[in-house]
Amino acid sequence: MAGTEASTDTLGSPPSPRMPGKIDQNRDKSIAAPIIAVSDVDYTLNIAGAPLHILQKVGLTVQPAEVVAIVGPSGSGKTSLLMLLAGLERATAGKVTVAGQDLSALGEDGLAVFRRRTLGIVFQSFHLIPSLSALDNVALPLEIASPDLSLAGTRKAAGEALGAVGLGDRLHHRPSALSGGEQQRVGLARAMVAKPRLLLADEPTGNLDQATGAMVVELMFDLARRQHTAVVLITHDPALAERADRVFTMMQGELTETTRSRG
Repeated sequence: MAGTEASTDTLGSPPSPRMPGKIDQNRDKSIAAPIIAVSDVDYTLNIAGAPLHILQKVGLTVQPAEVVAIVGPSGSGKTSLLMLLAGLERATAGKVTVAGQDLSALGEDGLAVFRRRTLGIVFQSFHLIPSLSALDNVALPLEIASPDLSLAGTRKAAGEALGAVGLGDRLHHRPSALSGGEQQRVGLARAMVAKPRLLLADEPTGNLDQATGAMVVELMFDLARRQHTAVVLITHDPALAERADRVFTMMQGELTETTRSRG
């Protein structure tokens, strides 16, 4: 059931959410290279023969296991930056390095391998395959990312991933039989099943009511902590952004870090 759902969403039996709070600030980020290093990146489209500057001189560094939120108005360039980080678009100028890999040096096949091995992505729209069960939706990317894993091993891992987001009793349900919150939790399990080094989340609560969105976010942060996964989160929700280690604002294609008081 896509779209905004009622607060009576059947949430199954997920783990009891903790009280909201900041992401753990005590990670040792000094011993590893950044998971993301973006330097002087421009992204320009040609529209009817005229340049449209989407991103301008963007710089961003994210450390392993760090959670970064990006806020800003619609059309400011937030999703375009996520597309560059995923290797789904190419920068016009500058350099995008993710997990030590210069994405401009990769062809399409190399980018596909990079995404399978490095990234998890959670979308605002759930993008589940309607003809597949929740279990098969989660197992499919793991089969692609880990071809040496047996079918039994793949399905076991997929089942465990769904159990981790409270859907152990929904393994064989197709998306049409799941609520919006359940579908988004399937999407989260799918994104995290291969234990990616980086999770990109584009408005993951945008189609959910407040209570369900809070549960999905708590699950996302908990999985990221446990798997030591860095997160880049796009959101319009100031309270959600405040949960991140750092917050950036995108305005007219320019990215600036938001200074916050720590009281």
